[in-house]
Amino acid sequence: MTDYQRFGVFLKKKRNEREISIRPMAEKLGVSAGHYCDIESGRRSPTDRIFLDAVIDILHFNDEDKQNLYDLWGKARSASPPDITEYINESKAARIALRVAKEKASDADWQRFVNQLEGKD
Repeated sequence: MTDYQRFGVFLKKKRNEREISIRPMAEKLGVSAGHYCDIESGRRSPTDRIFLDAVIDILHFNDEDKQNLYDLWGKARSASPPDITEYINESKAARIALRVAKEKASDADWQRFVNQLEGKD
């Protein structure tokens, strides 16, 4: 399964959970039903951040679903998730930290850092 298909499978699952058929979903997004169907089936690349934010709004995503959608979108496009890209572009310290971590940090280091930020340490 390609990364585009994984994105599409997630999108379809969430749309079906909300009991919205393809045509009304496409209309709400301002695209044709065929275009939207191609995205769900993995035949077309997921589009831009505006599209993603509209999907999130229409399907009433919680934070976990929103993060999953962004992650799948980034993976399908071989890019970082758009919410992370925004943050990195705005924060010089984050860019420096990520470059250092890329060379030196393990997954355990990252987990300790996350725990510290969440007040678990």
